Amino acid sequence: MSMKYVAENGLVLLGCGKMGGAMLQGWLAQGLPPASVSVIDPNPSDWLRGTGVGINGDLPANPAIVLIAVKPQMMGEALPVLAAMGNGATLFVSVAAGTPIAAFEAALGAQSPIVRAMPNTPAAVGRGITAIIGNAHASAAQVDLAEMLLRAVGQVVRLEGEDQMDAVTGVSGSGPAYVFHMIECLAAAGEAQGLAPTLAMQLAQATVAGAGALAEAADETPAQLRVNVTSPNGTTQAGLEVLMDPQNGLPPLMRKTVAAAADRSRELGNG
Repeated sequence: MSMKYVAENGLVLLGCGKMGGAMLQGWLAQGLPPASVSVIDPNPSDWLRGTGVGINGDLPANPAIVLIAVKPQMMGEALPVLAAMGNGATLFVSVAAGTPIAAFEAALGAQSPIVRAMPNTPAAVGRGITAIIGNAHASAAQVDLAEMLLRAVGQVVRLEGEDQMDAVTGVSGSGPAYVFHMIECLAAAGEAQGLAPTLAMQLAQATVAGAGALAEAADETPAQLRVNVTSPNGTTQAGLEVLMDPQNGLPPLMRKTVAAAADRSRELGNG
């Protein structure tokens, strides 16, 4: 199953907000013909109208893939149309947060091949990471197809079970917001040390982005990179002694942060 298979059989995108739009942009850039894409969205953007894809029109009867970027309760009028494609060869890929595979099996038919995916917001700049898991009816080729499509917006990892999705949500799903807040805090701390707000923010943003890029590119672990820049009794060590405090520093705070997000994901999944 390839982009050619998708182009020949059609792709339906339900919901073209930020995430749906980022993915669509990636697919079109990779050569998916706009004519093979059908988008269902109540408020199509000017960008979407200019792409040449089908918008709120007739859908192919048996598309290769239906990508669902809205929650089942938001599927509304589209649900009966999509349910008619269920229990067949059409693969459904959901990027709807906090929605278990069972909810889609109930809505679309228990025999439907379904892949649940958890992307994150850096997908908007092609730097996302998405975790995927298929149901029993999703073939190996269909999970490969879902991975290929989601790679348009960044890296893809496969989970062993759907129960891992809550932890993934707590780490990578919600994680970008933690990092944004870290940038805010780093900039505010620079201001407290006498720097102008604009300068403090530029330093904080570039530092976090640069350190992230270095951590990804380097052969060493993040722990080793940290050790490499920490000279004995130097400035970095003085700062890290506060940040790494096992009682009051970042380690317990980050554990509690991720646990709170994962717990909330579990609550939402259980309705």
